[in-house]
Amino acid sequence: MMTNETLLDLSDGLGHLDFAGSGVVHALGGYLALAAAIVIGPRIGRFGKNGEVRAMPGHNMTFAALGLFILWFTWFAFNCGSTLDATQLRISIIAINTNLAAAAGSLVAMFLTWYKFGKPDIAFTLNGALGGLVGITAGCAWVAPWAAIVIGAIAGLIACYGYWFLEKRGIDDVVGAIPVHGFGGTWGLIALGIFADGTYGIYTTDGPLVSGLIDGNPGFLLVQVIGALVNIAFAFGAGMLLFTVLKRAIGIRVSREEELEGLDIIEHGVLAYPENVTMDLVVRED
Repeated sequence: MMTNETLLDLSDGLGHLDFAGSGVVHALGGYLALAAAIVIGPRIGRFGKNGEVRAMPGHNMTFAALGLFILWFTWFAFNCGSTLDATQLRISIIAINTNLAAAAGSLVAMFLTWYKFGKPDIAFTLNGALGGLVGITAGCAWVAPWAAIVIGAIAGLIACYGYWFLEKRGIDDVVGAIPVHGFGGTWGLIALGIFADGTYGIYTTDGPLVSGLIDGNPGFLLVQVIGALVNIAFAFGAGMLLFTVLKRAIGIRVSREEELEGLDIIEHGVLAYPENVTMDLVVRED
């Protein structure tokens, strides 16, 4: 039987690590979102009676692309800012790894959808970049740039195939947040256990160097996998409990009539997309 002491020995004294939050930030939110999507259910018309999938595309892909590039830019602060001392030159590696992973994720998603649909899909391409950013967040300080490319590329695949996996099972993930943040965050935790190259410490160069499977330390990978499983169990389990209680206590979904009419008019008294509504022309004479 493997004890906690044995696990620590196998991992060279390293516990579960997550540099900037692939697990504690992204996976946690992703599996909470999965629980919410299951309990709330799909939007009206999202799936047919026989399970056929009906696309509900976003209304403004230009704004979506702008939002992604804002996120991409600010992710440098997110990852590099997790370093305790800004004078450490390791920040340069963190920045390079962050950028490479995002680029790899976007390219993989773009070429995959190009092959699958005949044209590159902008939404999946954007989510591929975001998946790369999520995937590299756990190990951005502890892996080599070539590994960041691999991590980002796989995260791009996860962002696409994870979305299709959920869609086939009738789970309505409106923006693909679950595969990007949930599945991608889990991959980031595991990838750290695989690709950590032993060139940097836990927080500073004075700490024990972080090495993973490719550097001959399978115990650290095992610790990362255990941590990822605990993350999933806690986030999804707590989410199912929370949303189920709320659903039965106060309700978490508007009525069918309100959903069909649109929450813009219900909540704010205005139509956000009047071009989608057939209305009679009313001429008012003063």
